[in-house]
Amino acid sequence: MSAPKTILKVENLSKQYRLGLVGTGTIQDDLKRFWYKIRGKEDPFLKVGDVNDRSQKADSNYVWAIKDINFEVKQGEVLGIIGKNGAGKSTLLKILSRVTGPTTGEIKTKGRIASLLEVGTGFHKELTGRENIYLNGAILGMTKAEISEKIGEIILFSGCERYIDTPVKRYSSGMTVRLAFAVAAFLEPDILVIDEVLAVGDAEFQKKAVGKMQDISRGEGRTVLFVSHNMAAVKNLCTRAIVLENGISVFEGDTFKAVDFYLKNTNNASRFYKNDALKINHNSVVSAKVITSKIGFHEYGQDLEIEIIINIGKLIQSPALSYQIVNSDNVPIIHELVMSSEIPFGEEIGKYRLVSKIKELKLYQGDYHLNIYYSDSFTKNVFSRLFDVCHFRILNSNVREHYWQNGSAIYKENKTNWLINRLEN
Repeated sequence: MSAPKTILKVENLSKQYRLGLVGTGTIQDDLKRFWYKIRGKEDPFLKVGDVNDRSQKADSNYVWAIKDINFEVKQGEVLGIIGKNGAGKSTLLKILSRVTGPTTGEIKTKGRIASLLEVGTGFHKELTGRENIYLNGAILGMTKAEISEKIGEIILFSGCERYIDTPVKRYSSGMTVRLAFAVAAFLEPDILVIDEVLAVGDAEFQKKAVGKMQDISRGEGRTVLFVSHNMAAVKNLCTRAIVLENGISVFEGDTFKAVDFYLKNTNNASRFYKNDALKINHNSVVSAKVITSKIGFHEYGQDLEIEIIINIGKLIQSPALSYQIVNSDNVPIIHELVMSSEIPFGEEIGKYRLVSKIKELKLYQGDYHLNIYYSDSFTKNVFSRLFDVCHFRILNSNVREHYWQNGSAIYKENKTNWLINRLEN
């Protein structure tokens, strides 16, 4: 049996943008580029530019959105591309999809590429859903007969039968994504490129979409490039993954190792959160911290404290504060809530320190973070909604036999809960 052939090869791919102004640059820059070009010299602006770190102030007018990316994808592979917001994932996919061109580097592909980069990509809003299916198929190089053969399956999968002859401008974002995914998946591209857009769909459609992508890769031998912040979906779907950081590829290999590498880097973030932009008259979370048993990690089975300081700049009828402890797959595991109607606080303007203590926390070994909500439970006004803050790691140094090393559940051990009877043969 022959080894799968390479269907996509990326060599030294880079993309440079000019900061601040709309357009590719100034007349002076263009003349300088032209002067260097006619003398057979390298573009001088390829030697300048900052790394794509959105948290740092720029020292140059140019930034490398991605820099020197190299990888190969085999036929039938599902390649995951993961990284923080602004890491260069969408830029990479846009270049692979020919939406924009690279500054340097080369892309070699075999076959057709279909892309689903954002809601409504490739759709004409004045055309109906049915007309857009034919338009997208024509863009992919398919004949009308080939599209007509598939159109029934596309409409059925999308679940938009009732609206298929209605202009797309009247579709909801979820309906648009459903139809766009169905078009991209069923018109048989050799390479299917999918950005985070599936998050727009409901749970039922996401499940269908993941199943279809598995069928595309495993059953039909086609290739999928998949970008997502949902690590559970990446681990479930992808055969290999690349981690991007500040526009640079920092890891390529096994999906589970790539996810661990990404989460380990993410968890270098502090276990503390501080609101530096707080105004004194605002109702807001001032700070939050996870007080672990050791510096940098928490020992399984030890008490864990979560301290949250809130500011009441204007009196609230019924203050309420809640937090979730969330695992590395973004699944909430623990949810705690305190309301002033149950434990009085917030009767006067000022700052309040609220501490939640969890006795002998028995979460599985792994990486966790907090989501925090501060609101008025009477008016339903939300003052602070914080996601992905206060990262911490739980380690179990005394693992018992048959204990799951990693997972997403609260570990329970109570022998009195077990009732055992011998069954008759």
